[in-house]
Amino acid sequence: MTTEANPADLVVSVEDVHAGYLPGVNILNGCSLQAYQGELIGIIGPNGAGKSTLLKAIFGQVNVRDGAIRLGGDEITNLRANRLVARGVGFIPQTNNVFPSLTIAENLQMGAYQKPKLYAERVDFVTSIFPDLAKRLGQRAGGLSGGERQMVAMGRALMMDPKVLLLDEPSAGLSPVRQDEAFIRVSEINRAGVTCIMVEQNARRCLQICDRGYVLDQGRDAYTGTGRELLSDPKVTQLYLGTLGV
Repeated sequence: MTTEANPADLVVSVEDVHAGYLPGVNILNGCSLQAYQGELIGIIGPNGAGKSTLLKAIFGQVNVRDGAIRLGGDEITNLRANRLVARGVGFIPQTNNVFPSLTIAENLQMGAYQKPKLYAERVDFVTSIFPDLAKRLGQRAGGLSGGERQMVAMGRALMMDPKVLLLDEPSAGLSPVRQDEAFIRVSEINRAGVTCIMVEQNARRCLQICDRGYVLDQGRDAYTGTGRELLSDPKVTQLYLGTLGV
């Protein structure tokens, strides 16, 4: 997304959010973020900065104590995950992101459970992005490699035709070849019109493909800018990129 942002195209807005898992203990301490239609947003930062917590706060899995989260013009703060899915928010967690005892086809069916009539149409879309899945729809997900499971997880999230897709470290635990494939697939999903917000430890690779990035530190957005701007920022390079992957 290279054109100037139009306020009417704002898909997700995180406004000065404070959130955490335990009573009285915040992980996010005034975090803000904006994602516009068609953008690929990257979120990087050191371990414990609140990156995954931010995604979970958007998806209603962490209690937001202050601030607001909006989808378009509607406030969705602390809305339950099933209601968010119905509104067009997809979430791919880092672990336990497939049903191992089900086949690939059954996993995809679970993704379309709220709109079963979309199944045939969405399967065609998913297999156009992940052609390897089309040949193996009858195989159980439990027998797949980590990279293959990641494809199934992405595919299942896409079955509901989401407005925005939240991805929590899609390259985690994958071989270098599979990591490259994961980033390629995320880019393809984004080019198909899905707004994506991606948390990544592979900071350099994330910033290379994202439109805009947010660097989180101690639960706050410490730096923001385009991916290119952050990659060339000496402070970002010194403080974060040297220790967050190459």
